[in-house]
Amino acid sequence: MPSPEDTTEHTGSVEPVDPWVLHATDNGVSWITLNRPEAMNAVTWDQRERIIALLADASADPSVRAVVLTATGRGFCAGADLRGAPSTGDRIPGDVARTIRLGAQRLIAAVLDCEKPVIAAVNGTAAGIGAHLAFACDLVLAADSATFIEVFARRGLVPDGGGAYLLPRLIGPQRAKELMFFGDALPAAEAERLGLVNRVVAAEELAATAREWSQRLADGPTRALALTKQLVNASLDAGRATAFAAEAMAQEINMTTQDASEGVASFVERRKPKYRGM
Repeated sequence: MPSPEDTTEHTGSVEPVDPWVLHATDNGVSWITLNRPEAMNAVTWDQRERIIALLADASADPSVRAVVLTATGRGFCAGADLRGAPSTGDRIPGDVARTIRLGAQRLIAAVLDCEKPVIAAVNGTAAGIGAHLAFACDLVLAADSATFIEVFARRGLVPDGGGAYLLPRLIGPQRAKELMFFGDALPAAEAERLGLVNRVVAAEELAATAREWSQRLADGPTRALALTKQLVNASLDAGRATAFAAEAMAQEINMTTQDASEGVASFVERRKPKYRGM
């Protein structure tokens, strides 16, 4: 995976701005890497804000056509680390809800709303908000050593960061409740069987697989993928009439893009399309 220390083999820019969140742009792919391995990549307030900003940048930058979210060390993300969050003094009613809305929920929404497809490359433990960060991604790759833990019940807490929204939509309410009630560690292979993970690979193959998948996305029709993502995400909360209307409008918008014209032309001319993300 790209790193600020390795710029010789990658085209594009590299930003060693924040040592806890590494960022590199490589052939149209934005690589966002959590880098607190000593803390199992428990995400801090500053890291969260950096990730949200990078996802917004990816949406706005036409040269970025896919995103990979991953981490260093043995953990993908062990949950939230609230140390370093701005102090608010004595807690009053409403503070917790506000903190969740402006914190964990904003992070998950940033992934769901990113206009570019986002791949999670889960290298190790994904617990609490770390699990939800992975589940919010469009595609999830996991090392065979990775585990997912709905840790909230273990601590006497209600799942936050979108967990009760994401999991029932991915695996149904009964399975979601089982994971959330018991808080048992879910091995990568079982997560794949349940449908939470697209593909489990050997740990040493995770980076290469993430690179392969992200490059395929980056070489694809970027606006069509963005509209497809919006349609699928919205369909989970929409009735048939609304979903069908949104689908028709999305295709109407998509047909104005250069990539749509290229896709049709390449089909007629029996050649491989060359999409430019426009």
